[in-house]
Amino acid sequence: MADPKIKRALMSVTDKTGIVDFARALHEEFGVEIVSTGGTAKVIEEAGVPVRPIDDLTGFPEMMDGRVKTLHPKVHGGLLAKRDNAEHMRQAEEHGIGMIDMVVVNLYAFEKTVESGAEFGTCIENIDIGGPSMLRSAAKNFESVVVVTEPERYDAILEEMRANDGATTRDTRVQLALKVFQTTNAYDGAIARWLGSQLGEEAELHPAQRDLHLVKQQDLRYGENPHQAAMYYRMPEFATAHSLVNAEQLNGKELSYNNILDTDACWAIAREFSDPAVVILKHQNPCGSATGATVEEAYDKAFACDPKSAFGGIIAANVEVSLAMVEHINENKQFVEVLIAPSFEPAALELLQQKKNLRVLRTGGVDAPAAIEFRSVDGGMLAQCVDRVNERVEDFTVPTKRKPTEAEMDELMFAWKVCKGVKSNAILVSKNRAGIGMGPGQPNRVDSAKLACERAHEACERMGMSADGLMAASDAFFPFRDGVDQLAGYGVTAIIQPGGSVRDEEVIQACDEHGIAMVFTGHRHFRH
Repeated sequence: MADPKIKRALMSVTDKTGIVDFARALHEEFGVEIVSTGGTAKVIEEAGVPVRPIDDLTGFPEMMDGRVKTLHPKVHGGLLAKRDNAEHMRQAEEHGIGMIDMVVVNLYAFEKTVESGAEFGTCIENIDIGGPSMLRSAAKNFESVVVVTEPERYDAILEEMRANDGATTRDTRVQLALKVFQTTNAYDGAIARWLGSQLGEEAELHPAQRDLHLVKQQDLRYGENPHQAAMYYRMPEFATAHSLVNAEQLNGKELSYNNILDTDACWAIAREFSDPAVVILKHQNPCGSATGATVEEAYDKAFACDPKSAFGGIIAANVEVSLAMVEHINENKQFVEVLIAPSFEPAALELLQQKKNLRVLRTGGVDAPAAIEFRSVDGGMLAQCVDRVNERVEDFTVPTKRKPTEAEMDELMFAWKVCKGVKSNAILVSKNRAGIGMGPGQPNRVDSAKLACERAHEACERMGMSADGLMAASDAFFPFRDGVDQLAGYGVTAIIQPGGSVRDEEVIQACDEHGIAMVFTGHRHFRH
């Protein structure tokens, strides 16, 4: 079938950008009859472009507050009739149905309405019915009908019509039809997610069926390795205001796949603290972490934890980055891949921008991460509530004879929050609210404890402080007493861990023998 010339176009748009110029060009250059609805018709008519109201086409007025205006056989018959089917065309003629060759529709701004905080009833009224129906009818019949949903497509459509004697090509119509079904799928998904959220947390977080709406943020140069193609998608449903995906890049090269993974992990740890905190992360593990009275003090302590591993790392700060902090980074000659923070002092940003490759990200604030996180597996997807340290000190138990002092408990809570961000099996040794020893990802907890303690002692020697009075956090329980014995041998005097092992009594006895205070939180924080 030859590409059909466009003789009649139906227009009904929420976003009226460029619609008048498009309608005028269609009418003046190609003699297209413009049929339109409500507000769109008014805008076109006021611009001096002839327009036929939809109720003139259908013979029925718009009714029910505009809920019913295009749901009519003279609209959908004109869109769905197969032009090369004699019986279709006979029936159309019998019922006075004229063909519609182009549909220009974009939908009620439902998602923006929800984001504005509008009341339930207003959100319901902004669920578009006629728009998606027309789009689907037109897209189904792409052999004969061209359907346009985006104002930025108008110029290209006109150029193609000029080159094809008033017609569009089949390739274009197929591509535009695909865009329609992607659009309506995303639109219906947004409505389903919103309505599910109105039914309560359980319905929102754990539905029996979930459609994830992914919007490409950017193509990446490659994935974890150069031979792997990779893309970066955002999930509008889950992206909080100050999440990584919404961060503004102020400087540097494009983020890589590994940059994004590491920056997300680093930012997640920094967000756990209310005091000024700095985390330095390398290969998914926090090699430096600290809080301080100022952000530069926190950075100095975090860098001192492990200067060697900090080279080429990611830095996250949970408060504004000061000029002093950036000067300290430069004094340390630290090579940094990414620096993420809520904001930057102007002078600090100016100094950072002198390093053209340094990726600088501004989140605009600090908030809790999305409630749900996803991880793909071969042929499937895992979903879970995001892990946060929400437990309260007053709910902890202390089963050992020696109880932690208030200062020790404060230090243990620091270690507990950082330990959550260490790959399991995880041990984190801290002193003076700095994560000076990290034992990540070992197959057994004893090796993790040994590695963490060795690094802690190296840090103490490097920093010129005694290696006694160390605090340790374990992301899961000790299955045997050997982990406690290992920590005790390196000067650890207090431990925080979930508890819950069948050998807890054995572990408690070991702590009592070594004079260690031990806290049971009742919560595990594995990170695989």
